[in-house]
Amino acid sequence: MNFRVPRFAKTSAYRIVASLVGAMLCSPASAGSAEEPLKVAGSQLEPIKWTELAGWSADDHLAAFAAYQASCQALHKMGRTDEHKPLQTALLKICRRLSGLSPQDAQAARTFFEENFQPVRIARLGEHQGLLTGYFEPIVQGSRFPNPEFHVPLYRRPPDLVVAGRKPGSDAFPNKGAMIGRRDGNGQLVPYYDRAAIEAGALDGQKVEICWLKDPLDLLAIQIEGSGRVILEDGTPLRINYDSHNGYSFSSLSRALIEHQRIPREEISPQRIREWMTAHPDEAAKERAANRSYVFFRVTGLSNDGEPVGAQGVPLTPGRSIAVDRLHDYGTPFFIEANLAIESANRVSPFHRLMIAQDTGSAIVGPARADLYWGAGDDAARIANRIHNPGRFVMLLPRELDMIAAGKNMPLPLPKPKIPEVEVRNENGRGNAAFAKSKLDPRAAAAYARASTGAHIDSKPSVSRSAARSVPVSKQTMRAWAFPHQVVPQISAGR
Repeated sequence: MNFRVPRFAKTSAYRIVASLVGAMLCSPASAGSAEEPLKVAGSQLEPIKWTELAGWSADDHLAAFAAYQASCQALHKMGRTDEHKPLQTALLKICRRLSGLSPQDAQAARTFFEENFQPVRIARLGEHQGLLTGYFEPIVQGSRFPNPEFHVPLYRRPPDLVVAGRKPGSDAFPNKGAMIGRRDGNGQLVPYYDRAAIEAGALDGQKVEICWLKDPLDLLAIQIEGSGRVILEDGTPLRINYDSHNGYSFSSLSRALIEHQRIPREEISPQRIREWMTAHPDEAAKERAANRSYVFFRVTGLSNDGEPVGAQGVPLTPGRSIAVDRLHDYGTPFFIEANLAIESANRVSPFHRLMIAQDTGSAIVGPARADLYWGAGDDAARIANRIHNPGRFVMLLPRELDMIAAGKNMPLPLPKPKIPEVEVRNENGRGNAAFAKSKLDPRAAAAYARASTGAHIDSKPSVSRSAARSVPVSKQTMRAWAFPHQVVPQISAGR
């Protein structure tokens, strides 16, 4: 008997195979197994060809290579890699081969990436796109000493802030998955002071003030972004980076302002929030207190030179560095395909760019989730604040990682349940289901018939690529204030 496979079945089968490959690659295996190159939980991976990457040939590969070299320097400093992380080991091997090489043009840099890596689409299981946001380095005014103009303290890590199971003052501060607090009079670990308590003076007398700022919103912006540049009275630039947090989850200020009917949703903007908080200082303190999360900092320099340092320990590159979930390895190249409002808030344009994973954050969660770094100051802020868009992620994996070999010994999924056999045929352009030795429910048969004519069988509506480009994405008036997430470099509590 000959069987005709409906078009929807072919599509579904292809998706299942792609997801199965990803699931096999992400299934638990013995530690250090050579057949486990990846541990990307909950992801699906699909190997593709370079020619399938939209805009790959037009990208500035030399600019991407410069950012990649910075990550290689960090990997070299590590000396040795974790034997249970084959991807990290493979990345270091490529960096060692790169030692002494310096492509002279974009074509040579492109050849380097194509010869050493293979492109693999990655997404959360059952999805096809991920989420992109943007971040930047705020520049604000400050003072070494408190006065009526500069009265908002910016704190370093307090000595009584502890992490259960770790030594006090440890440099490696967890961004999630740990108990964070302080010791009470009985030596018991209790929750640390929240934002309301800290703003009320809970840290007074601990002498942990780095400097003082003009406005609570200046502090919140730096806490959201994870780094900042404070220009002191004499013009000295004080560079600060994320150090630690008080253990509470971040909540959105703008969401609170909207829900409490302080500002109409359609009016939310950084300037409108600042105006309202200046005009209503008492109510503003209550709204800020709803976000119990608080971030502490460390001084990293006294210069305007260079960019802030990301979690990998290398200076970020505007337009080329991204923050990713820590399930990924630093130094991994990603090719991003999206439509972003880079030039104007009113118009999106194709964004196809090779970027390097060099930072992270606690709100950056999932295999296809990235925060794009845009630089310092107002121009970078305008771009970063506009970005809250879907995008497709292609991870560049070292060629020595054999995806097929990695999954061939993994267990197969459970057998599919038996479904009554249905023959689907088209008559006069219409899909009709004829039952064949079954008592299939008519509604189910109709669903199969609709599927055979091209309708999607999942719950998501079909949107053509051209249609997707023509529909504007919801504008983000202030990233992390207009949306319930925070994006902070250097493994922050909020991001």
